[in-house]
Amino acid sequence: MPQPTGNPRLRAARIAAGYASQQALATVLGVGVRQVRRWESDSPPWPHPDLQQALVTALGQDLRDLGFTAPDGRDQPNDAPRRPALSALSGHPMVPTQTSGTLQPATVAADFEAVTRSHRRLYWSVAPATLHPAALAHATLGCALLTETAGQTRRHVAAAVAESYLLSARIEFFDMREPERASATLLRALQAAGEADDALLGAAILAHMAFVPAWAGDRGAAVERMVAARTYARRAPASVELLAWLDAVEAECETRCGHTRTALHLIGHAEDLLAVGGEHASPEWLDWFSPVRLAAFKGNTQLLAGHLPQARTTLLSVIDELPATEDKQRTVILGDLAAVEAAARNPEEACRYALLALDQLSVTWYAMGMDRVTEVRRALAPHQHEQCVRELDDRLYGWATTVSALAR
Repeated sequence: MPQPTGNPRLRAARIAAGYASQQALATVLGVGVRQVRRWESDSPPWPHPDLQQALVTALGQDLRDLGFTAPDGRDQPNDAPRRPALSALSGHPMVPTQTSGTLQPATVAADFEAVTRSHRRLYWSVAPATLHPAALAHATLGCALLTETAGQTRRHVAAAVAESYLLSARIEFFDMREPERASATLLRALQAAGEADDALLGAAILAHMAFVPAWAGDRGAAVERMVAARTYARRAPASVELLAWLDAVEAECETRCGHTRTALHLIGHAEDLLAVGGEHASPEWLDWFSPVRLAAFKGNTQLLAGHLPQARTTLLSVIDELPATEDKQRTVILGDLAAVEAAARNPEEACRYALLALDQLSVTWYAMGMDRVTEVRRALAPHQHEQCVRELDDRLYGWATTVSALAR
C-alpha cells in the first residue's frame, strides 16, 4: 500500500486545532504559507527558535508529536506542557486534572456548541432545577475538552464553556436566588471567556456580576463592574443591542441603589441607541434582551421612582407586546403592575394582577416573579382585611407556594 506523503502528524494537528488551511495557520503564526507547506512536507525543517513555542501553543502538541526531528537528535529543552486547562477551574472537584494525551478532532467544537445552544433555548421553558445541573455538567465537560483541544478549536470550546457557566449563573441568581453561588460561577465564566479571548462575552459576564452587589445595595461595587463591562465592550465591534443592554443593566443597578433619576437617563440613552440602530450584528447568545425588555426595565424604574401613571402605561404596553414565549418575564411584569396599583391604593386591581402572576408561576416558576408578588403583598398590609387580599393570601399561602414565599 502507498505510504502517506508529507508530514501527516502536523497536518492532523493543524486540522484538529481548527485551522482548515495552511494559510489559516500561517496567519496565526505570522509566517508565509510557504513555510507551513515546508513543515508539512516529507522532510520538515526544524522550526526556527522563535516559532517553536508558537507552534506548540497553537497546535497543543510538542514538536516531536508534530513530526519534527531535532537536528542533533536530542530531546527538546523547551517543550511546553500540553494544553493546560483553566487553572482556576482545574481546582473544581468536577473538573479532571489529568489529560488523556489525545487531541480531539476539530468537529468537537461544533458538537459542544450545539448542546450549548440547546441549553440556551431550553432556559425559557424548562424548570430551572432541571436545567441547572445539565448546564453545569456540560460546562464541566467543556473544561475537560480544553485539555484535549488547541488553537481555534480550543477557543470555540472555551467560549461555549463560558456561555454554559453564564447560563448556570443566571439560573443561580435569577431563578434560585443564590447570589454567592452565582458570583463563583460567573468568575468561572469570565475565566473561560478569557481563554476564548471573547471580549463581548466577557462584557456580558461582567455586567451580570454587577447585579450581585447592586441587589445588596453596594453601588460602588456595581459601578466598578459596569466600568469593566463597558471597557471590554470597547475591545470588539459591539452591537447597539449589547450597548443598550449594558445601559439597561446599569439602570437596574442604579434603581436598586435608589438612584432612579440616573437610571431613567440611562434607559433614555438605550432607547436612543436602539432607535438609531447600528452596523454590527448582536451575538447569538444575547437572547435575553430586546426593545420590549428595555421597556420592562423602564416600567420598573418608573414604578420605584413614584411615576405611577407613566409606569402603568409602560407596563401595560409591555404586556401587550411581550412574545408568547416570555413566560418568566410575564410574571415580573404582572408583579410590577400589581405594585403600581398597590401604590395607587387600588387593592382590588393589585390583587387581580398578583393572582395572574401566581397563575403563570404555577406553570413556569421564576424566583424573581415570586419576589414581585410577595413585595406586593407586603405593600397591601393596610388592606389585609379586605376580601380581595384574603383571596390573594389563600393562593399565596397554598401548599405549593408557602415555603417559597416565606423563604424570601
